[in-house]
Amino acid sequence: MKTIDELLADGVSGKRVFVRADLNVPLADGTITDDGRIRAVLPTVKALADAGAKVVVASHLGRPKGAPDPAFSLLPAAERLGELLGAPVAFAQDTVGPAAHDAVDGLQPGQVAVIENLRFNPGETSKDDTERGEFADRLAALADVYVGDGFGAVHRKHASVYDLPARLPHYAGYLIATEVGVLKKLTEDVKRPYVVALGGAKVSDKLAVIDQLLGKADRLLIGGGMAYTFLKAKGYEVGISLLQEDQVPVVTEYLERAEKQGVELLLPVDVVVSREFPDLKTKAPTENTVVDADKIPADQEGLDIGPKTRELYASKLADAETVFWNGPMGVFEHPDYAEGTKAVAQALVGSKGFTVVGGGDSAAAVRTLGFDENAFGHISTGGGASLEYLEGKTLPGLAALED
Repeated sequence: MKTIDELLADGVSGKRVFVRADLNVPLADGTITDDGRIRAVLPTVKALADAGAKVVVASHLGRPKGAPDPAFSLLPAAERLGELLGAPVAFAQDTVGPAAHDAVDGLQPGQVAVIENLRFNPGETSKDDTERGEFADRLAALADVYVGDGFGAVHRKHASVYDLPARLPHYAGYLIATEVGVLKKLTEDVKRPYVVALGGAKVSDKLAVIDQLLGKADRLLIGGGMAYTFLKAKGYEVGISLLQEDQVPVVTEYLERAEKQGVELLLPVDVVVSREFPDLKTKAPTENTVVDADKIPADQEGLDIGPKTRELYASKLADAETVFWNGPMGVFEHPDYAEGTKAVAQALVGSKGFTVVGGGDSAAAVRTLGFDENAFGHISTGGGASLEYLEGKTLPGLAALED
């Protein structure tokens, strides 16, 4: 995989460099609530601009249905990128049409343009190779060189991620190079004890990575909504907690495998329960109680790990040399149910080992709960991509850069 440093060494002054970024930031009424992904691509964009390139930044945002949708416009991201760069950023109101060509043609060396949401064109996500290839051809007409730096999208076989690199000289940006280096630390010559904390809503999203980690990690700490399927597998009442009944047999098998392989697979010993899900907009206080994990009332749901579990998990993280955390321990968006996620984050901050926050909601939680991002070894920009890498899958966007 050739890197951006090799590109810069060859010289890029005056060249049109297409940067596939991941500007898929959360928006609330058109306002960005977390700009972490924009800041993550800054080193690549700035280095290219400083070297005199004409930088064309492209990304997806959300899941529009192959047609323009103002709710998913990249304009707020383009404006924020300009603020962070401290320089004007041109914005094209289409992807490969007249506006995009005008914006790129108008660039002077060292200037930056952002084109509109790639997913406004059906060719970006098409499963038809020909349709995807035609869109990639039109994107290629905007540039001389390709730099892949949208790690959060490399597990997608999309035109701008997979097909476009084949049409241009291609290089990995700083973010992708960093992300891959970190993931290699989690899969090759891992320093032990290696502890993995997994949370989030659905156990089905994590089954493949659990399958892989049962042979590699020393301890697995389970929290979040997915924990209740594990508790059900142990025969516990889980009330109206989030449950994937169809996954109970698989989870039961994993519990048995963990015991046979000597892997500590820890589940919550107590949980915070309530009769109703909290209002995440008003953040109004809720009625809740702490109960043992095997005593969840039939009419209540678990919304966070309890204080005993927080203490237990912190102790299991204390001596770790390597930690990977993906998924919150509870409904961290509400203050009544944020303590479990906060406890895990704090344990990582206090760890002397190499700590990785696996993107997505975990990264959002770190920022929402006010932690210093520099206190962690690495905060990934791609939760799904990180998990698929750890599962041992070939990621199309990385494979395209390696050719």
